[in-house]
Amino acid sequence: MSKLKLSRKLQNMSESATIEMAQKARELKSKGKDVISLSLGEPDFDTPDYIKDAAKQALSEGYTKYTPVPGLIELREAISHKFKRDNNLDYSTKEIVVSTGAKQCIANVCLALLDEGDEVIIFTPYWVSYFEIVKFAGGTPKPLYAGIDQDYKVTASQLQAAISDKTKMIIFSSPSNPTGSVYTAEELEALSKVISNYKDLYVLADEIYEYINFTAKNPSIATYDGMKERTITVNGMSKGFAMTGWRIGYMGAPEWIAGACGTVQGQFTSGTCAFSQKAAAIALAEDPAKQSYMKEKYIERKQLVKAGLDNIDGFRSNDPQGAFYFFPNVTGLFGKSNGKRIINSVNDIVDILLMEANVAVVTGEAFGDPSSLRISYAASNEILEEALKRMRDTLSQYR
Repeated sequence: MSKLKLSRKLQNMSESATIEMAQKARELKSKGKDVISLSLGEPDFDTPDYIKDAAKQALSEGYTKYTPVPGLIELREAISHKFKRDNNLDYSTKEIVVSTGAKQCIANVCLALLDEGDEVIIFTPYWVSYFEIVKFAGGTPKPLYAGIDQDYKVTASQLQAAISDKTKMIIFSSPSNPTGSVYTAEELEALSKVISNYKDLYVLADEIYEYINFTAKNPSIATYDGMKERTITVNGMSKGFAMTGWRIGYMGAPEWIAGACGTVQGQFTSGTCAFSQKAAAIALAEDPAKQSYMKEKYIERKQLVKAGLDNIDGFRSNDPQGAFYFFPNVTGLFGKSNGKRIINSVNDIVDILLMEANVAVVTGEAFGDPSSLRISYAASNEILEEALKRMRDTLSQYR
């Protein structure tokens, strides 16, 4: 079918680079290539047994029917408790919406709040879908870039300079995908002081990696003066609980925004999977420390990967304090050659790593940064060690 028969909105939408690279890796594997994929942001842990047991129990109790659009009341109560316990945020059940993953929460918010021409400041590097969701909802993405020398974190002065009379929303994640950077309490407070000066400016704070945080605490921007009434706090079960396939995301927001998102969701998907919601309620009721073994393993892997990347000429990495990604600056390789091929861009490096080293990573261009690439370390130590060796051996041929 001709692409011209598709809607202009879809023609203007880019495919997710992470999903695209994962598909390329699968295709090469199907042809017999021994490809190591470090492209997807998916925990390699299995969902804990107590959560799976809760889902089985829910199935046996007949939780296979439609659910209320904003989510089962027992799950929204568990989320409300979690927000208070972990984030010092008071969200009533009417201020909470459960969706089919945090990605749908973000889409609901953008569709509910944005009109044509509304600007959305997106802290850059950004997660790939923010940009496309904003465009699809009719907004105008406005990337606000912070490089490796700033630990990939936007400053309050940068934000102040970027806000215009068309700015409607700000989107950022902490811990960050793709950089792993975590905003400190002081940095969030400084940002909040800028934001709170603007009456109709809203913040979408993506906290999906909250439980994969190597610092003492991951503060929520909604806790600062004047911020709760303008903040949408998005989270979910995928990363911290290794529940990617269960498709449970949730948000806390002012009741009028939550209600609007429920209206959007009611016309698109309605309530998400019933037995997944029952299991998520059990998971959130438990002490977060129950999953701490995952974080401890990520810290071990981070140290392994950091040491490996520091031994690759042309790579420059920060020390990420959360999530499970590295986002090394690779401009030190630009202009180098192996006698057959010259590296002119990050896309060249990504292609070289895939085709010559059999390692799949994601171009930083997809995240708004053409100087870097993203590496997921949600894999075993053995796999990571082999991937790093392949990368070093292949790129050392470029001088």
